[in-house]
Amino acid sequence: MTTRRACSLILPALLAVLSGCAIGDVRRTPPGPSNSASPISPPPSPRPVAETRTTRLAVPKKYDRPYVEFADVRNGYALFAVCDGLPPGPECPALLWSTRDGGLSWQQLRHPKPVADNQQLYTAAGMLALVAEPHGWWTSTDGGETFDHSPGLAAPPRWWAAEGRFRVIDHSGTVGRWDGTMLRPLRTQPSIPALNTVVQGDGRTVTAGGTEYRGPVVAAGAGEDGRLYAAISWDEGRSWERTPVPTPDGEVGVLRAELAGGQLWLIGERPDRTSFPALWRLEASGWQPVSAQGHPESGQAVPLGGLVAIVSPQGAGVVAGGWYMDLPWPVTSEHHLRLLPDDTLFAVSEEEILLGVGNLADRTWTAVIIETI
Repeated sequence: MTTRRACSLILPALLAVLSGCAIGDVRRTPPGPSNSASPISPPPSPRPVAETRTTRLAVPKKYDRPYVEFADVRNGYALFAVCDGLPPGPECPALLWSTRDGGLSWQQLRHPKPVADNQQLYTAAGMLALVAEPHGWWTSTDGGETFDHSPGLAAPPRWWAAEGRFRVIDHSGTVGRWDGTMLRPLRTQPSIPALNTVVQGDGRTVTAGGTEYRGPVVAAGAGEDGRLYAAISWDEGRSWERTPVPTPDGEVGVLRAELAGGQLWLIGERPDRTSFPALWRLEASGWQPVSAQGHPESGQAVPLGGLVAIVSPQGAGVVAGGWYMDLPWPVTSEHHLRLLPDDTLFAVSEEEILLGVGNLADRTWTAVIIETI
């Protein structure tokens, strides 16, 4: 079967997976040389962004490029924390800016600790966090208008709460649950060697025996023996059921769990952290391997729900229906791609910031450019 014939059979299946989304020019990348005389279609050319939002901020040129994070499609922050290649000082303090309209306009915020050895910026749903080493953390739930200070370099309870009710407690290898006051280790721990991720899935709240259950909790990790482990709790971490992870093709160094669009995934990162990862999706029968025929040799995987976005040296693509197909997104391997809590795709590189709004692989992209005076 020629490459063109294969594409004609696979593309309708992909469109069915995408529930009728119009994603434009999508073609499968062939897995290898073809014996057919038919020409092989190249990856689609990236489409230009639909809109470019450029703002010039009152920041001197001596500041290096800012570190930018978005919490959702509208709310973002820019931290200028390096001055002439050095940490900020009294003559060149860290500067903090925010946007409430997706980068159309920016407003300067008061940085609570503008002089420090190492400045960092983080966002989560409804939360802005600044780290100023060695002085501690500053967290805000009102968009940076006010901050609470937490001494020390350990993440404060407010940040734990914003990150999710369940998480791996730093340097302990145990799962903790946020009880409204602090992150407490669970009495019953999943039997997971080298535990590295825990995530809670979506689900309707169910009351049984006076106890509320909000969705399954998945813990995952890879042992030193190369075996992969995952466990699921259906009762808020009170008990755990080991769930077998089918053996992947090739070695996995780190196994992480992710939730996207109501779907739970396992991503098996290769030991070199660049080769194309192994993929599994949780179904009624357990963890099922997800094949990606024709995939590139390397790639960053970002689940979007029932499919997975891929960013590789050849550009952007998607895994759906067992196949890898290229996408005409303006995203390259220079970007770090992640899914925000409101399902916006956030792609950032040293040169630009991209926001992708839409459903699954059908995205409209906006470029956000920050210039200085």
